[in-house]
Amino acid sequence: MTLRIHWYLPTNGDNRDIVGSGDRSQKTLAAVANGFRPPDIDYLGQIARSAEQLGYEAVLTPTGTWCEDAWITTAALTQVTKRLKFLVAFRPGLLSPTLAAHQAATFQRVSGGRLLLNVVTGGDSAEQRRFGDHLDHDQRYARTDEFLAVLRGVTEETTAPDETFSFTGEHFRIEDARIDPGPWGRPEIFFGGASPAAERVAARRADTYLAWGETPAQIAARLDRMRELAAAEGRELSFGIRLHVISRDTSAQAWAEAERLLDRISPERIAVVQADLAGSESVGQRRMHALHGGDRTKLEVSPNLWAGYGLVRGGAGTALVGSHEEVADRIEEYHALGLDHFILSGQPHLEEAYWFAEGAAALLRSRGLLPPPASSP
Repeated sequence: MTLRIHWYLPTNGDNRDIVGSGDRSQKTLAAVANGFRPPDIDYLGQIARSAEQLGYEAVLTPTGTWCEDAWITTAALTQVTKRLKFLVAFRPGLLSPTLAAHQAATFQRVSGGRLLLNVVTGGDSAEQRRFGDHLDHDQRYARTDEFLAVLRGVTEETTAPDETFSFTGEHFRIEDARIDPGPWGRPEIFFGGASPAAERVAARRADTYLAWGETPAQIAARLDRMRELAAAEGRELSFGIRLHVISRDTSAQAWAEAERLLDRISPERIAVVQADLAGSESVGQRRMHALHGGDRTKLEVSPNLWAGYGLVRGGAGTALVGSHEEVADRIEEYHALGLDHFILSGQPHLEEAYWFAEGAAALLRSRGLLPPPASSP
């Protein structure tokens, strides 16, 4: 299958240093304040338009109290782009699944069918409580399972145009609902999570299962397990991976940039962020931590796979680092395992979008793994 390359919208702000999920708080903002780029609509629009021109299929927008609201931000950006899709992250359980389906259908009509959904259950109980959500980890995933059952149920095609959908579960009770997604159909559902509870939900309800960037051996084991779980549900999944990227003309230049980013991180900032992340219930977050263990001297965890981002950033904590050819080789290696969607980012997101697109992505196109940008003749 052809690769599908996506980029990232930094709705918590951007910088030439690593900006993490908590860096808009006063506690850590000072660490990246020099040259900080606020996530205003002009700057995000600049990234979105560049991503579209460069041939990225979609951009991921994160969710959380530390960033701008993904639905509102991306709806605005549909008006300054023409083809770019928006992978909107949101938390189930904070709104009705029927309302989420309604929002998605409206977004499809406003954008001309350019919505993808990234369902994020949430692995931090402290953050969930800020939204008034007091369920524990496994209860949240049980609610996500019901949420996606309803989301799919109210939007799937039916044999009768007036047929409705009802659902009674522990967390939701829906009566006689139907949402028309229009000619584009229900948006594709992306879903990630490394815990057994998350994997069960993904196998049952997702279209594309997302993993954070681990070593090829770890990813291969994860995909094998997910294929088995999906097969037990009578389903098949597609797969994607979330990575940062530092792609340069030479390997030495790429690693010099990684070292520059590392040199800009103080031990105090690492300690603050790692203390915050230690309270996370996310299995995926623990797996990211296990790659580096807080040790800044052992960050190349696999050829061209660098865990430096994870020192000061929650969520995806690894980057592909190397020459354009090396980065393209690593992506082709992951693709051979069964990964089709690559959701990439780099700091600053505007400049790094060009470095990757004009370097490694161009090589992947020459190998027949990527189609040419839609703007090309």
